Amino acid sequence: MESRPLRYFVAVAEELNFTRAAERLGISAPPLSRAISKLEAELGVALFERSTHNVALTPPGAVLLQEARIALDALQAAGRRARRAAGPEPKLVLALKADAGASLLDDILARYSTDPAARPVAVHLCEWGEQPQLLRQGEVDVALVHEPFDHTGLDAETVATEPRIAAIPAGHPLAERDQLRVADLGIPTGELRRYLDPAAARRRPTGLAQLLTLVELGELIQLLPESVTARYPRPGVAYRSVVDAPAAVLAIAWPQQSRSQATAALVRAATALRTGA
Repeated sequence: MESRPLRYFVAVAEELNFTRAAERLGISAPPLSRAISKLEAELGVALFERSTHNVALTPPGAVLLQEARIALDALQAAGRRARRAAGPEPKLVLALKADAGASLLDDILARYSTDPAARPVAVHLCEWGEQPQLLRQGEVDVALVHEPFDHTGLDAETVATEPRIAAIPAGHPLAERDQLRVADLGIPTGELRRYLDPAAARRRPTGLAQLLTLVELGELIQLLPESVTARYPRPGVAYRSVVDAPAAVLAIAWPQQSRSQATAALVRAATALRTGA
């Protein structure tokens, strides 16, 4: 299967409209329609249900959309990694949020340096939620990232777990209590996930400083890893234990298609911390 029909298919699947997809691709609608029909004939399945006014994905189409995105990302990533490997001193690029995993970095790199497959490591600092896409795009080779995150096209192993702490405005009535439960925070069970990922907070802060400022202003309450709260005391923020909050899980993630011995060595070094090996 070639990449062009896959790109055409993804455009139609995302737009659910052949005219808009054709405009996005810079081609006309008739050849796009023919390309999709040819792809369906080659696969032997219908990818779309078409009517006069509607285009919808079939179940096989939904499966192909997920796999095609991974495949196209992998193709682009391969080119980026090849260009990086052509540098005078190829390095393994590790992405992490400065306040999420940095405290373990020295220990991980010390263990990694003893592995025969180790290469020099360049650290890429990023914001919340950027690591998975950087991995899929080939910008980085491996990442330290807190769960939950989008695992599409990625493998991951747990590095460390720790309690989550509630960050609440210092003047809030809950700040008078030493321990809280999730129910005390007024977080609906179905919405708990977004409180575990600061990037998904309703005001979408771009960094921890902005998020904590919003907490101080009474704009939100957030669940954060204990190690993060220990490093960032704020006079306007009260940190309180939440006895039934799910643990914060720090993972090391890498592309599923990676066959890099250096990447595997770094994963071994990181997971060795968890096992105490």
